[in-house]
Amino acid sequence: MADGPDLILLRGLTALGVCGALPEEQDRPQPLEVDVEIETDQAAAGESDALDDTVDYGAVCDLVERVITTERFHLLERLAARIAELILSDDRVDAVTVTVRKLRPPVAQLLDSSGVRITRRRAG
Repeated sequence: MADGPDLILLRGLTALGVCGALPEEQDRPQPLEVDVEIETDQAAAGESDALDDTVDYGAVCDLVERVITTERFHLLERLAARIAELILSDDRVDAVTVTVRKLRPPVAQLLDSSGVRITRRRAG
């Protein structure tokens, strides 16, 4: 029996995307970094060693990159929610935590990054 939820962890996926409330942020893509934690039962994959019995994290990376590079957002919150919605569309996913960071935040202060983290669970 597992001590906690099974997780698939993706860290530091970086792509250029349009996200920001300032006009200059809507004019050109900027580097965005995403971490994803997927809660999914991995017992079957642990027994079978078969990709079909788990969530394919390569496909998840493709999905995240596609959202960043093809859609436009004003808020990191909406970008994170959009990624979470799409990952939760896989019935094997029980919950997902998405962290999105701007690597060049548009503020006058010295700041490494700005970001949001959201967690969404399957209803029911």
